[in-house]
Amino acid sequence: METTEIGSRSDFALWAIQRAQEIVTTEGAFFAIAARDMNEEALAATAAKLGKAISDAMLEVFDGLISE
Repeated sequence: METTEIGSRSDFALWAIQRAQEIVTTEGAFFAIAARDMNEEALAATAAKLGKAISDAMLEVFDGLISE
């Protein structure tokens, strides 16, 4: 994963938008397909992966703030 330096609120906003787009493009798409197919097992699994991706992104930025 690429390291990004966040020096201002606008840098953070840009990072958050880009990170959200990545998450929705990958994990969100799988979640939507499972919902469309009404596959309960896949829906639960993809929902967990989507939640983990969101949590990981939050920890990623939090770790960056703490290490400074």
